[in-house]
Order: sequence, then C-alpha cells, then structure tokens
Amino acid sequence: MSQQGSDPRLVFEGRGLTKRYGHVTALDGTDFELRAGEVIAIIGDNGAGKSTLIKVLSGAIRPDEGELRLDGAPVHFKGPLDARAKGIETVYQELAVAPALDITANLFLGRELRRKGALGRVLGMLDKRAMREKAVEHMETLRFNIPAIGNPVEVLSGGQRQGVAVARAGAFASKLVIMDEPTAALGVRESGQVLDLIRTIRDRGLPVILISHNMPHVFEIADRIHIQRLGRRVALTSPKEHTMQEAVAIMTGAVPAPTPAAAA
Repeated sequence: MSQQGSDPRLVFEGRGLTKRYGHVTALDGTDFELRAGEVIAIIGDNGAGKSTLIKVLSGAIRPDEGELRLDGAPVHFKGPLDARAKGIETVYQELAVAPALDITANLFLGRELRRKGALGRVLGMLDKRAMREKAVEHMETLRFNIPAIGNPVEVLSGGQRQGVAVARAGAFASKLVIMDEPTAALGVRESGQVLDLIRTIRDRGLPVILISHNMPHVFEIADRIHIQRLGRRVALTSPKEHTMQEAVAIMTGAVPAPTPAAAA
C-alpha cells in the first residue's frame, strides 16, 4: 500500500477509515488516495459507503477509526469549515447558490472582500469593484461563458448555476475540490459544460474528487476510479485498465475484485 514517503504525488489520503451507525458499518476500513493533478472518481452501488466517505473527506463527519493525511501530515476536521480552511472545497449535488444574488456575490458568498481602511474595518463596507474584477478574471481563466456578471443567478440555466458553484470551488480551493454528483440534475449539453470546467480546474493544478453514478461521465473524465462496495474499497483502476462494463461488474460484485486494492 502506497505511503506518502514513497509517492510525493499524494495530496490527500485516508487510511483505515471506519464509520459506524449503531449496528450498521457504513465504512469498514476504507483506504483512499488522491494524487496531484488528477481527477479520481468514486463509484459504488447504493449502500457502498460513498456518501459517508465523502462526508469524512469533506469534514462533515468524523470517522470512528482511521486517519486522514493532507500533504503527508495528519489532519482532524471538526467540520466542513475546518476542511475549507485547509484548502478543500466541496460542490454538492444540490445547487448551492443564492438565486437572488448576482454571480459575483455568489462567488464571494461568505468570503466577501471589505474596503480598505475604516470603511471596511469599522463600517464593514464591501469592495464591490474588487470582487467584480476578480470574478470576471476567474471566469475568463476558467473559460466559462456566462451572461453579464451582474445578472442574478436565478436567470441562469441549471448548468450555468452549477457552473457558478464549481467556479466558486475552483476560485478558493488551494489543495483540492470535491464534487458530489455535480451533473446529476443536468442535461447533456449542460453536463458537458460542467465536465469542461472540471477539466480546466484539474489542468490548472487542483486535483478533483468526483462522485458520480453517471458511468459515461466517469469514463470520460476520470484518470483513476475508486470502486467502493459494502463499506470498503474493492478496486482502484482506470479507464485504461477496465472497461465500463467490467467496472460495473466489480462494483456490483458480479465478478471478483482484482487484488490487491491498493494505490495504483
């Protein structure tokens, strides 16, 4: 099993992650590794422990056992804000945007820039010009086409709204981005826009964890695939090593998992 000392590309790791809810074991000693510059997809059938794993990785819940390591150092998240402070941003399936606010306000939601001097420090006045300029610059860097930056998010399509959420994560993440079913509620064209955004974020140097039930999307964008079943990782593969049908068979238990299920 790979360790940080032998693989400097590892950015984020989970070792022996276990989470129990009464008599139900949602995670049963799961391992996880994210390398620099990659998109790793987590797939699994219902009850495989994907959601619990993501909640642990994003700081939403604490594991009963096991360890998380960020850049080789142990980390203990008290909550999602702790993970965010460490440079980990999460995009959820639900469109986590404020429809009545414009695109700039959504990008900086909870992280607004204050004006310099007493106006910002004492009166709390926002530096709207600086936020608008940074929002335009970031959207141009991501090559994400949207209407006027001052438009309220409620006039955008579903794909554009999700794109704003993804862009926000890419703007503030310094270590990695976690995306939980980001295309689940989107059509084909809008899904393509979000996948393009994920590629751009990866190409700019941020590794991405993608959770998805959409196997064509997984095989289109993932560099590696973490297959979860019955609370454990049963395989770690890639689109080059297994076909979509083979991955589904491993995921459902129709065929034995390849061994060992360690970092490839």
